[in-house]
Amino acid sequence: MPRDDDLRQHIAQQLSSFEPREATGNPLREAAVCVVIAHRADEPVVLMEKRAPSLRAHAGQFALPGGRIDADETPQEAALRELHEELGIAASADAVLGRLDDFATRSGYLIRPFVVWAGDVLDDVVINPAEVAVLHEITLPQLDAEPRFVEQRGLGEPVFQWPFEDYWIHAPTAAILHQFREVVLHGRSTRVAHFEHPKFAWK
Repeated sequence: MPRDDDLRQHIAQQLSSFEPREATGNPLREAAVCVVIAHRADEPVVLMEKRAPSLRAHAGQFALPGGRIDADETPQEAALRELHEELGIAASADAVLGRLDDFATRSGYLIRPFVVWAGDVLDDVVINPAEVAVLHEITLPQLDAEPRFVEQRGLGEPVFQWPFEDYWIHAPTAAILHQFREVVLHGRSTRVAHFEHPKFAWK
């Protein structure tokens, strides 16, 4: 896998060949998230948060930087705003390399994922403790792991889980990261929005 400017170009090219599925006419509340690529000692990493335990919704769960879309902003603007509010990373529109599929959640949100190039910013990250408990840095070899699919009674589709360190991360976060892996690392237009997430994440 190429690095630095070559890696940025490679990711942008892979995403330009991918046709993301955008949900239209959906009554769910809209949210936007960032799949952030940064560097740690010249190694590319993808950022994943563990949400603060004091949050009213999805406290303590794994998530990507992001949140609700305000009425006066676009999904991309919301994703970049939330990235700055949660981690202190100020990324411009030029840093957005592409999009992944929209993902509708059982908790009532339509998530719009954007892939954002952050580069060498990790030493300057300022975590907002009101929103983020822990920031995880996922290397590309860690990202390139096979998921598992768990059947859950009463659901037509299996629950999607992806392995990271000692955890099994669930959809939607795991599904979005898996689609990034499939599109960027393997050039496959894998769809993930149909997979389920566990019932504890429905509220």
